[in-house]
Amino acid sequence: MTRQCELVGLGRSTWYYEPVPESAENLALKAAIDRIFTDQPYFGSRKIAETLRRQGHPVNRKRVQRLMREMGLEAIWQKPNTSKPHPEHRIYPYLLRGLPIVRPNLVWCTDVTFIPMPKGFLYLVSHHGLVQPQGSGLAVVQHHAGRFLRFLARLEQLTLVAPNRNG
Repeated sequence: MTRQCELVGLGRSTWYYEPVPESAENLALKAAIDRIFTDQPYFGSRKIAETLRRQGHPVNRKRVQRLMREMGLEAIWQKPNTSKPHPEHRIYPYLLRGLPIVRPNLVWCTDVTFIPMPKGFLYLVSHHGLVQPQGSGLAVVQHHAGRFLRFLARLEQLTLVAPNRNG
């Protein structure tokens, strides 16, 4: 085993490491933080910790900070210089400016959003033409590793080969 780990460039302790699962208490706190943050996205760790304590969770601010960092949550607030574009970022042109949208199949749009579920997220994908608001594609996809991205790629292929309904 030592030689195999050396060949791969992996430490032996890494090979035998078994990650510790998240505790039930932390999962409950994360769910509570997510509910609070969904209702008040401008709350930071101090306000969320205060709200949790009022709800009966004995928690300090640093723990809330750590859990929020693990969840990728950050309070929405005005940050300095948000309107300055990065000099190396490319500016893409708006291709629909001045284009009259007068017939079906001329302009399509796609939107993806997620819905929190007890064990993960459910992704809602909406795909429709702007002239035909009834839509041409709607899908709900549960996220499992790369399957969601493969689904989006397949949805894009279907859009490219969709038949023209107006002849």
